[in-house]
Amino acid sequence: MNYYEFVFKIEQGEEVYRDLLIHSLGEAGFDTFEETDSGFNAYISEGLAEGLDEEILLNPFRQTLAFSYKKNLIPQKNWNEVWESNFEPLIIGDQCYVRATFHQARPEFPIEIIIDPKMSFGTGHHQTTAMVMEFLLAIDFSGKSVLDMGCGTGILAILAAKRGANDITAIDYDPVCFESTQENVALNKAPFIKALCGSKEVIPDAVYDVVLANINRNILLDQIESYANVLKPGGTLILSGFYDEDCEVLLQKAAEFGIRFSEKRLTDNWASLKLLKV
Repeated sequence: MNYYEFVFKIEQGEEVYRDLLIHSLGEAGFDTFEETDSGFNAYISEGLAEGLDEEILLNPFRQTLAFSYKKNLIPQKNWNEVWESNFEPLIIGDQCYVRATFHQARPEFPIEIIIDPKMSFGTGHHQTTAMVMEFLLAIDFSGKSVLDMGCGTGILAILAAKRGANDITAIDYDPVCFESTQENVALNKAPFIKALCGSKEVIPDAVYDVVLANINRNILLDQIESYANVLKPGGTLILSGFYDEDCEVLLQKAAEFGIRFSEKRLTDNWASLKLLKV
């Protein structure tokens, strides 16, 4: 799958308006953002970009934010090279060391995860992924079942496996993410993680102790009912991929299905919620 890269240069304007612009881009289908010294880069799949009129999307922000942008098509091969050249090892909570195959091992860390970056979202570097990983490091997964929705590289499912979960399903609609998850599962020797390609329609007829979903607000709102249907009473639902201002509407939606607030994490206005099914 090819991607489009939008390179934004922010010339003038308050940071809050930049964040609102990023928020709107996320709702329009952009799934990855990268801060730069002069602004940020935003990435959207070629298929979604074809139906996007970016000028209609961006015009409302020109009154409050002085910016310019360039649009570049990034073929899959080049995208992979970009990931590999920029992917640095990551440490989460002083317990988990995330590296690529081309980095040195660090056996002093209790948990090591090997991720082949490719073009899949979910190397742990984004604030949303890192917050979910912090939640997972505080959960006892021994013998528990896990559903990971929008799994990207499979990093969250792999961390759950490293923490003791032994029945894990990882789902993503993007074939590249599906293949990436399969490869990373093999790299991390976690064969009991089952990867599926699809969306909520491929969720197995099963129940889970923990459901993870690091996607975006609109998809989460659409899929929370599906998560509730397969989450055991007393089970944990961890959501991320949205901003702090989105929390209230997500909590209201979750409450419709007997899922209540437990804990929230915030990083740079990105939010992650830990919820419990009553």
